[in-house]
Order: sequence, then C-alpha cells, then structure tokens
Amino acid sequence: MSTPTESDVAARLEQLSRLREAIGQAVVGQDEVVEQLLIGLLAGGHCLIEGVPGLGKTLLVRTLGQALSLEFRRVQFTPDLMPSDILGTEVLEEDHGTGHRHFRFQPGPVFTNLLLADELNRTPPKTQAALLEAMQEQTVSYAGVTHALPEPFFVLATQNPLEQAGTYPLPEAQLDRFLLNIRVNYPTEAEERAILVQTTGRASTAVQPVMHGKDILTLQAWCRDVHVSDALLSWITALVRASRPEPDAPQVVRDYVAWGAGPRAGQALVLAAKARAMLHGRLAATREDVTALAAPVMRHRILLSFAAEAERKSADDVIAGLLTALPAPAGD
Repeated sequence: MSTPTESDVAARLEQLSRLREAIGQAVVGQDEVVEQLLIGLLAGGHCLIEGVPGLGKTLLVRTLGQALSLEFRRVQFTPDLMPSDILGTEVLEEDHGTGHRHFRFQPGPVFTNLLLADELNRTPPKTQAALLEAMQEQTVSYAGVTHALPEPFFVLATQNPLEQAGTYPLPEAQLDRFLLNIRVNYPTEAEERAILVQTTGRASTAVQPVMHGKDILTLQAWCRDVHVSDALLSWITALVRASRPEPDAPQVVRDYVAWGAGPRAGQALVLAAKARAMLHGRLAATREDVTALAAPVMRHRILLSFAAEAERKSADDVIAGLLTALPAPAGD
C-alpha cells in the first residue's frame, strides 16, 4: 500500500469527523474518551475502559459499531463464564439422509468486529486468558484447528473500579496487552442535563453508518507510515525506561513505583502518538501527542508500591512527575 498524501488523509479525516458527529448523536459529551477510542481503533489496539456503572460505556461501543457498520457483540463476564462461552465449541451434527455424524465448530461471540467484554475482572483467570490470547493472536485454536478472527477486530474491556468482592484482577502481564487504559469520568452538569433530556423522550438516537471495516483497515495501515522523529523516539524510550525503579530513576519513581513499564509500553506510545497525529490531520507525531497519551498508555503498566497506596498517589501522579522530570525535546 502506498504512503498516503495529505489530500488522502484529508479525505479520510472528513470521514472521521462525520464518525465523531454520528457518535455524538447518541453519546453526550465524553469527547476525550471518544478520541482515545478512535486512537485505539486506528492504532489497531485494544482498550481497557474504567468507569462506574451508568456512564454509557455500552452505549458508546454499540454506537461506534453502528457508525462504523461493524458487527458488535457484548459479553457480560461472570464468575461462572467458561472459555467456550467466549471462543466457541464443537457440536455434534447428524446428517439425517446418511445417518453420518460429525463435529462442527460453532463460533462464539469473540468472532465479531467489536467485542465489549463487560466487567472482565469478574471472571476467573482461565476465561480471562482465553480472551486475551484471542486478542493477541487474533485467532482461536480449537481441537487442533486454528480459526482466524474477522478484521478489523477490536476489544473494549470494562472494569468497575468500585467493585472488589468477587473479582479476579487482571495480572500485570495481561494488562500489558491493552494498548490504552481509558478513564470514563462523570459528565458535567450541562452534559448530565442533556442526557436526561435525550434519554427520557421519544426522540430516536439511531445512528447511520458513515465508515466501513475496509476504511478502518486502510487507516490502520496508513497509521504505521506516520513519521516519528529520532528525538521523539529517544524521548519515548527515556520515559518508559525512567518508569522503572532503578537507582538513577526520577525521585517520584523511586518513591512510589514497585515495577515499571516494559518495552510494550514504548511500542504502544509510538503507535498511539501516530494515530493521534493522523486523527488531527498530521503525517508526523509531535510531543503534544506523546504528552496527551502518556497516561492512558502507561497507567496500567506501572505497579505502585505500598508507599504510594499509603500516600494516595496514583499512577497518573507518577506519570505527571515523569513528564516533569524528563521534559520533551525542543522542536518536536
């Protein structure tokens, strides 16, 4: 595929603008969340969404699927959910003409374009691992046969930060598979009033498709061609390495971090910065792209120490300290 020109990007950006408008017909506010979801989509990565119940996470994902003309499925994760409930299973079928019996693979809900894994931390590790393997490989292996997942394939997993009883927190190695950790906050007063008006009347919020799967695949391929300067690459590398509690790490890291981000954080930050640049109509990433995405990319990849818990320090506080201790290179 040839490298896109600015006019090519401009044409696609018009589609993305219409996509945002279509989502806005059903989802009030949450502009930053929508932007980060689109960044994850363009970068070809999966997103972990954290927010209390009732903030429209399911509505947002369903609306995204409608506006993109993609198949959407939702799985409510519970303690009794089995891997086969997600991946699929084999069923025994009989040919009534010949009496011959054979096994046929029945695909599970993971065979879709947009999968909402609701409350992923409420299901046991065995089921979590089954989904995360599908996310990483984009295939499902069953009875020695490998089945490819459809393209594009995008998983949005949610976690309820308030619920602790009966949960199975995702291990750090599995959290690392998510490109972004997106925080969904409460709406403003004006937005909440608009939600009440929009959801308690007869007005329809049906969303018409404005893009298709092939458009997303094209943009994902173009995203890889967005330029990142050597200075920006060096800064991203330094940020990720500085998150590890080594003797020469910034003070905020040595005080509050037990385990820092791995190399996958650097890969995610580069790809996300490229996607944000394209979303804003640029063919080169800048320091603003990296600064805006440092927290969503790294917050779930940093394990805080007991001292951080005692002093009520969050991963975002550590990342803010990192950005202060390692300023961006000039000119990017």
